[in-house]
Amino acid sequence: MPGRLLRGLWQRWRRYKYRFVPWIALNLSHNPRTLRYVPEESKDKVLSDEDVLGTLLQLFQALFLNDFSKQSDILAVLPEPVKSKYQDLWAVQHQRETLLGNSQPQNTFKPEEVLYKTLGFCVVRAPSSVISAGKGVFVAKGLVPKGAVVSMYPGTVYQKHEPIFFQSIGNPFIFRCLDGVLIDGNDKGISKVVYRSCSGRDRLGPLKMSDSTWLTAETDNPLAVGQYVNNCSNERAANVCYQEFDVPAVFPVELKQYLPNTAYSYDRHSLLRCVVLIALRDIKQGEELFSNYYTIVS
Repeated sequence: MPGRLLRGLWQRWRRYKYRFVPWIALNLSHNPRTLRYVPEESKDKVLSDEDVLGTLLQLFQALFLNDFSKQSDILAVLPEPVKSKYQDLWAVQHQRETLLGNSQPQNTFKPEEVLYKTLGFCVVRAPSSVISAGKGVFVAKGLVPKGAVVSMYPGTVYQKHEPIFFQSIGNPFIFRCLDGVLIDGNDKGISKVVYRSCSGRDRLGPLKMSDSTWLTAETDNPLAVGQYVNNCSNERAANVCYQEFDVPAVFPVELKQYLPNTAYSYDRHSLLRCVVLIALRDIKQGEELFSNYYTIVS
């Protein structure tokens, strides 16, 4: 029994140590390949915000059309020009599928299949190739090109002054942005309860302002697995990096149902912070994603 307990504690420490500040400070110099240097916060961009936005809109629109038969309540509250646009897009897509000989109904494709059809790859959670690392994220199909948005970091977004103490205890899924904003990507315990509460608070009738399905085994947004990407090492170099992205005010309200983030405190004047993971090189099918947990601003 003591041996089993010690092994369990050791495994938890191996996962948690990357969030333990004293350990980080002592080990940075010993692991140069696990660091990412940027000259200043404003230059921490591998991909432009416009390109990130374009990718998300492309995927989210494809997901919306794939599930078109279930969007009637949302379509009913949209302006007529927007409603007509989606109806026309769905008709064109349905005709294209028919010409290709695909008799499968439009709303039966799984989200990961929509991701593959739209961006040319799909990612999944699976046991990591790193011993004792728990779950990891792999390219299950296709090729991720360099500079592509490969996943998103889901969770509740906390400003620097907001309470997160109890949620942070033993929680290895808290991501700290360069400006001190925190994102809690834990899909269990009090973190899960807080996210569901905040997501439900922001809902406007049939319009969801965020996606809470990432808390379950069946997520509507197949990119929302970024919290399970493991840290790189001297043996496994990083192939993705984190990039902060503030959702613009003009983001289509009908597509917010796929955003895997919600703010802890409601503020209609503040932009929602998201974090995406960008491919640093071409990533082939079967490869695991590895990121830099530490960004050094010089």
